[in-house]
Amino acid sequence: MRKVNIVDLYERLAAAGEQAGAIWTLEHSGDINANLVRFPAGGGVEEHVNEEVDVLIVGVSGSGVVEVDGHEHPLRAGTVAFVPKGARRSTRSGSRDFPYLTVHRRRGPLQIGGLLE
Repeated sequence: MRKVNIVDLYERLAAAGEQAGAIWTLEHSGDINANLVRFPAGGGVEEHVNEEVDVLIVGVSGSGVVEVDGHEHPLRAGTVAFVPKGARRSTRSGSRDFPYLTVHRRRGPLQIGGLLE
């Protein structure tokens, strides 16, 4: 029988306390990378270009903004944003607590560019 990883994102967030940045990363997958990322109000990831992979960004709770090629897109719990590789993008928390999940084809280790404080 193949191993199935079940992760309760809300439990991971609770266990992380007030920690910001990458809270959890999917381990032992050859094909898929997933990261639970969290930022406080005003925090996020500075604008950058990812030339390697398409990325899904899934809102977990709170609210924020995903900016793609100069256009702002609101993100909240249950909202999914598809960001194609080569797009200029950033994220920014609009609420006190803004966790989201990123999912993409596996590549090297998570590299969060400049963080907004």
